Amino acid sequence: MTTSFQAENRIPLNTSRLRDLRKSGRLPGIVFGKNTENEMIHIPTIQFQKWLKQGTSGFIELQFEEKDSLTVLLEDLQRDPVTRDLLHVDFQQVQTNEILRTKIPVKFNGTPIGTKQGGVVQVQLSSIEVEALPRHLPTSIEFDISTMELGETLHVSDATFTPDVTVISEGNESLLSVVKP
Repeated sequence: MTTSFQAENRIPLNTSRLRDLRKSGRLPGIVFGKNTENEMIHIPTIQFQKWLKQGTSGFIELQFEEKDSLTVLLEDLQRDPVTRDLLHVDFQQVQTNEILRTKIPVKFNGTPIGTKQGGVVQVQLSSIEVEALPRHLPTSIEFDISTMELGETLHVSDATFTPDVTVISEGNESLLSVVKP
């Protein structure tokens, strides 16, 4: 599933001009990639926030008026530490024939049995770093955690991927635990 945003190129701006850009409803960002020049852009903030709230991930199509569109992946977000407003976004350009390293979001479904015994769910990692050709990348990894007991932990090694995907994250890294409060 690909989402598209109308993007525009931008010139380097000082802090006050970037603030004005954000107030006008545009989110500054950058597109980077292998063997390409970095491009400074801006996209509609409200449309991007709606996409983020849906919890979706995957490829994004940045459409420009004066040139071809770019296929990218969300790489990083910067937020204001106090207001949590979006400040800047980083996109990684996708080359269809080159291996891509990215983070795949993890989704947890259900309520663990351990919470009925007084346990608390602690999420340690919300994504798993992987490498693969873009066509082999999953949009997310889902786990059913409804059978987890008190004291159980879910690790990166519990995730299953196709043979075309190489997991970069350590297998013993914890994704989620059900622990005593």
